[in-house]
Amino acid sequence: MEDQLNALGLVLNLTVLWNTVDLDRAVSELRAQDYPVRDEDAARLSAFVRRHVRLEGHYSFHLPDLEGGHRALRNPDAPEDD
Repeated sequence: MEDQLNALGLVLNLTVLWNTVDLDRAVSELRAQDYPVRDEDAARLSAFVRRHVRLEGHYSFHLPDLEGGHRALRNPDAPEDD
């Protein structure tokens, strides 16, 4: 049971870290395109967004070959998928 809790904590920490990196990239890209991002709004962003995370199943922590980059950012004007 303790190992499962440790693994869950690791997944949570990795998710928050990845979301932080992704949010920073998105805000930087929006600002580079002169999209209006206010500092007070950016300060309220949360890296604990977890709607896209599924905690059931098996996880592999092997780093995939990302071919030198990140995935493309979503268009902020596109409709949201549910």
